[in-house]
Amino acid sequence: MCRWFAYISPEEPSLLSDVLIDPANAISKQCSEHYLPKLLPHGEEHELDDTKDSLLKMRNSLLNMDGLGIAWYTPAAQNYVKGVQGQRPALYKSQSPPINDFNFRNICHNTESHCVFAHIRATSGSVVTEVNSHPFVFGRHVFMHNGAISDFTSIRRDMTDLLSFDAYSNVLGSTDSEHAAALYVTNLTNKGTKDTWEKEYPITEMLNAMQKTVVQIMELQQKQLGKKAAPNSLNLCATDGKKMVAIRFRNHATQQPPSLYWSEFAGRTLNQKFPGHPDGADKVNDSATKDEGDRIGKHTIIASEPTTYDEEEWHLIGRNCALTVDESGTEKEVPIAYDEKNLNAVDPSNP
Repeated sequence: MCRWFAYISPEEPSLLSDVLIDPANAISKQCSEHYLPKLLPHGEEHELDDTKDSLLKMRNSLLNMDGLGIAWYTPAAQNYVKGVQGQRPALYKSQSPPINDFNFRNICHNTESHCVFAHIRATSGSVVTEVNSHPFVFGRHVFMHNGAISDFTSIRRDMTDLLSFDAYSNVLGSTDSEHAAALYVTNLTNKGTKDTWEKEYPITEMLNAMQKTVVQIMELQQKQLGKKAAPNSLNLCATDGKKMVAIRFRNHATQQPPSLYWSEFAGRTLNQKFPGHPDGADKVNDSATKDEGDRIGKHTIIASEPTTYDEEEWHLIGRNCALTVDESGTEKEVPIAYDEKNLNAVDPSNP
């Protein structure tokens, strides 16, 4: 199953290589190796093959080798393009895994940003091509997904009927995830035209749009499939460069969604300017230019897996919960409201 990583800060930019390449468990290395505290203990005595959770084993046995993408916010356009104010996302996609992508590594070693999305893909059936790699960009808004919309082909036609014309026209690939992104933007802008994608919306409206998108997907599945509808895994994340909303969701009575963590501390450990090392307390950071007492700016990381090995720096987002991050960097975790009785589904492989 895919992996994604998100960083946002109103104060502290991050060098992309610090968070995406250098750590031992950076997302660029999560193609085959995984670290899942609070779900799967880390260490030689606790291997993935030993877990009794078949769903956890299935999700983390797949190789995430089907493409990569990064989006980072930059103020460059506002300095040249009339009418553009604030930062806008730059986008790089490849169908190569990150360990083999020279351009990805070069960008990361020479780029800093206050807001970064990164994604490595394990396809759920759609073709391996650059347009199918995440993240997906709609104006100033960026979206990515880990998981799968179950029986997507059965609801794809009805799902496109819910999209605004411009959102539908912006879907370049064939994935369930990009259609979910288009539906989110349609909901966020109230079926607005392309120019509405350049606007900022309150964090409450971003959360409402995300929840509405999830409910609409489940309602379409119930309409088309009834009791044959299978659970979805919807770990979704969206940002406008200043605010962020992420959800960890699976519409099943007992099963866990895919892993998703957040941290308000790990950015300091990852930032090579500060003392400390992401790979352990016994490691030495020779690049540090700051002192132990120096403060780092407020920041939030949300990621499929922790990228530092200090478990105390990370929180597992609750089952079927959302995490919001507002303009000031304040995080809030809230449950996702939906009709569990009518919209939860049964897993045919594990009823």
